[in-house]
Amino acid sequence: MKASKLRELNVEDSLALSLDGAFDPRMTLERAVEPFLQALEVHAGEWMPDTVKGKRRRKYSQAAVWTAVEERLDESGSVISMHRAAAPAVSLTLYLLLAQLPREMRVDLHVQPLTFFTQAQRCRAFVELVRAWALQYPVAYATAHSKADRQLADFPSFGRDDETRFQNGFDKIYEVFWLNVFGPKLVDTVGRERMLSTPAHRVEELPNGSVLLVTWPTAADFSREEARQAQARALVHLRPELDFDTVLRTLHARSVALVPVEPHFHPDVAPLLARLADTVAIGERQTRIAELNAYQPPAPEEWLPASAALPSDVPDTKAALENYALLAEQLVALLHTRVPSIFEQTAESLTDVDAQLWAENFPEVFERHHLDARAVPAVGAYLGQVLVRRLGGQWMARGKLEEAQVRVGQRVWLPFLRAQRYLRSRQSLLDFSLTQLYRVAERHRG
Repeated sequence: MKASKLRELNVEDSLALSLDGAFDPRMTLERAVEPFLQALEVHAGEWMPDTVKGKRRRKYSQAAVWTAVEERLDESGSVISMHRAAAPAVSLTLYLLLAQLPREMRVDLHVQPLTFFTQAQRCRAFVELVRAWALQYPVAYATAHSKADRQLADFPSFGRDDETRFQNGFDKIYEVFWLNVFGPKLVDTVGRERMLSTPAHRVEELPNGSVLLVTWPTAADFSREEARQAQARALVHLRPELDFDTVLRTLHARSVALVPVEPHFHPDVAPLLARLADTVAIGERQTRIAELNAYQPPAPEEWLPASAALPSDVPDTKAALENYALLAEQLVALLHTRVPSIFEQTAESLTDVDAQLWAENFPEVFERHHLDARAVPAVGAYLGQVLVRRLGGQWMARGKLEEAQVRVGQRVWLPFLRAQRYLRSRQSLLDFSLTQLYRVAERHRG
């Protein structure tokens, strides 16, 4: 796992904290940040970040943090990140926003895996850290919870459009998560007495008027039946107009959506489907795996028995093969920065191309005449070159590209025809994937 990105956040759940706090504009940045770091060092324990990144990465120290802040500082503020690559992996981004009053400190923290927080002691330490930050940097609202479940709850929009969300912010209590800090304005919308009487694992009024609320002792157990009931009771207490059974059914539905689904992908496209499952948010991952498990690609039709192969009709076979190689290089030139494996011309590089073009929605982003004139020939030639290089195929050149064939065993394949179908739409990237054609050709080469 790379410390810079926690790349597997969409594969394995994490404890996600969002905290938007304020600090006195009369304070220097160094003085403002120091209590943040002191609390982190006291309470983080086993998940303490070990690197700091401003313009470059350094070993964690308070001095390194301040250097990073200065490196990234401009009139609007500074943004730095802290990381831990070893388990539990950590990504912590600190935003210091200076353009408005009061000045803001925003914290975006992920600790992975969420299962690290099955121990009550670790959860108590995490709560104490958030409490310390909320005391030092008064918040409107802060929350820590399963990243996957927060996504299913549509945090922080909660069903609002972006304009409404940015205009209104956390103007009322939309949801109760595992850990919550409600600022004084939110407390007033509910009533302080009602807020403090919330049935929950921990409810504490902080000296600055905020209220800290924890629904259940352990963060990792958020989807347990007892924890979901506690979550529902707390929300309905704070929002009496809501119906407990309805809220609980919603929470149950989110729990069901997060139950792990074992991948059973069609073998001819399994490498590609695994990549597509990884592109969705963690909260949608299990549903996506179930959908992809059910997917059955159409059998490739871009082939002929070797006995029915079209004979070469070009006057200069060598020139035709050189042209195919040149066309394949055009795809390499187009994608090499985003798909480094494309230089290798392997089955894996074909899957990488499939996944990249899917991610970019390539067929629907570019104009059709550009796709037909440039992308289709490049993709077809690259596919043919991989069949030649990796399966011992042999080009059978034709004057029309869509008729050009590669013989592999007792079949001839039409890579340019496949490319035409492949680049029709985003769905076609899956239905006519390069990955599948290669797998089928490999299976039949004997």
